[in-house]
Amino acid sequence: MRCSLPFSRVTDDTRLRVGLIGTGYIGTFVGGQFDRHRDATVSAITEIDEERRERTAESFSVPEDTLYDDYREMLDDAALDAILIGTPHTLHYEQVLAGLDHGLHVFCDKPLATDLEHATEITERFEDSDRTLMVGYQRHLNPSFIAARDRFAESPPRWITAEITQNWLPRFVDAWRTDPDLSGGGMLYDTGSHLLDAVLWTSGLDPVRVSSKMTFVDDAERVDSEATVLIEFANGATANVTVSGDLPCVREHVHLWDDDGAVSLDGRQWEPRQVTEIDDENTESIPYIDHDNQTTKAEAFITAIENGSEPPATARDALAVTAVTEAAYESARADGDWVDVDLD
Repeated sequence: MRCSLPFSRVTDDTRLRVGLIGTGYIGTFVGGQFDRHRDATVSAITEIDEERRERTAESFSVPEDTLYDDYREMLDDAALDAILIGTPHTLHYEQVLAGLDHGLHVFCDKPLATDLEHATEITERFEDSDRTLMVGYQRHLNPSFIAARDRFAESPPRWITAEITQNWLPRFVDAWRTDPDLSGGGMLYDTGSHLLDAVLWTSGLDPVRVSSKMTFVDDAERVDSEATVLIEFANGATANVTVSGDLPCVREHVHLWDDDGAVSLDGRQWEPRQVTEIDDENTESIPYIDHDNQTTKAEAFITAIENGSEPPATARDALAVTAVTEAAYESARADGDWVDVDLD
């Protein structure tokens, strides 16, 4: 259930008032999008690191009396309409629901949750509310992936391969991303989460079971540096998704095939992805993709709130990613046994 919530485009005091929870990359990057948007303002900040909190506050002109080291205090005290959650993965569940309990709209970085029951609870509660929840899966805003999704809207792919490499492990060996109590896992729950989402959202297919192999870097088998995930879909299609966080650089390749040909999405680092179309006669073409007018995450979030519409990346989209991810970890720890994906 949703209702539109228009904001004035004239005066600052009626703009969407956003509170930041966490001022790492997501908090400052997406927070900057809100700060620059004519219909929004960053009104409060929660950050446990005092120096970083003050630096971000100065950057966004946030007054000292709305700076906090505990998000619960911010939610109780600050006048807000929405929150941006850019904290480690395992903290999302409590923070998202706290935002809803305070009647706020929520933008949450991926993944939505690292526990399937938590992701289900969040999804059901927001779908029963009039608040907007958007998850930070940026490929839903990427023109290349949007074009591929449109291409397969009437003829779903039946064979998919997707891979991404990154120097993830050496970069984050001493960071929270390799601490499973904060990250929920390893490479698959971090950069790999975007790739799984890209496969599920672009194909529009319903996953039913998963088989996985992983290379774990800890004795408890919680933190993976590499993962290969085979997904079977309800229509019989399959996807082979491979992530490696122990290679020198970022390369991404996604290939989706149906009976009429294929679409390939390829790129390096975090540059825009190139789309190549292949027809059933093996003729390749590169369609024009306009990346200059790509909608920002903040813009998409604000538009969804104003129009009472679904955001580009919904809680249900994120729930599917968590379900597949959790099944993949379970399978890997069981020597690749097939594990059903529970989306009920």
